[in-house]
Amino acid sequence: MAGRRKKREKNGGPAAPAWMVTYSDMVTLLLTFFVLMLSMAEMDKVKFQRAAISLKGAFGIMESKPQRESKSDVVLPELGAIPYEMLQRVYDQMIQNLEKLDLNEDIELVKDRGAIVLRVKEKVLFDSGSRRLKAGAEPVLGKIAELVEPLPFDVRIEGHTDSIPYDAKDASNWDLSVQRAVSVLKYFAKNDLLDLKRLSAVGYGDQQPLVPNDSDKNRALNRRVEFILETDGDYQEDLPYLIDSSEQLPF
Repeated sequence: MAGRRKKREKNGGPAAPAWMVTYSDMVTLLLTFFVLMLSMAEMDKVKFQRAAISLKGAFGIMESKPQRESKSDVVLPELGAIPYEMLQRVYDQMIQNLEKLDLNEDIELVKDRGAIVLRVKEKVLFDSGSRRLKAGAEPVLGKIAELVEPLPFDVRIEGHTDSIPYDAKDASNWDLSVQRAVSVLKYFAKNDLLDLKRLSAVGYGDQQPLVPNDSDKNRALNRRVEFILETDGDYQEDLPYLIDSSEQLPF
């Protein structure tokens, strides 16, 4: 009887090779890991991005394009609207960098409707009524480019004026605001400070004042150039209105 039992055990089905057991375990663990990573992506896109970057080095199978060395330690999604947490982190980081670059009090950083806005008073960049950059404007623009260049944002350059009619032949406040925005854009492009593909320029004349144009002080505040840092996403629809721009104070 014992001999028959041993014979049946000996003649049983073929056993799986040892390597297949190890391989199956590895595949199961990888599947579990990717399911976990997917759940992380739904909860926190930033954590997912960091995990994906780590995989590139760990497995050596995910090719990536060479990237410039970033001067900022803030990790941001490449596309889409700016999440609130990232908006706050980038804002805090830029505040610190502004202090390091020693930009003066005529430049302020604000959060306005889900975007980050770098606001520069007219007198920093232009003489009154002029569309040509002042000689002293070039170092300031260089520092601004140094501040925003490492961040994965497009830069919309906006020109704004006060409500006093522009005293020039066949020109208006609209023309002046557009010409100033374009002058700044051309400076960035000519000196290779920022990629032209990231830049756009627009002028609003006196149509978007920060404060009423009822005093010299207020009109000076409305004469400005703004650098809007934004992504390809429609942040105005996807994010809540954070802080009204009229409530922002200079540094």
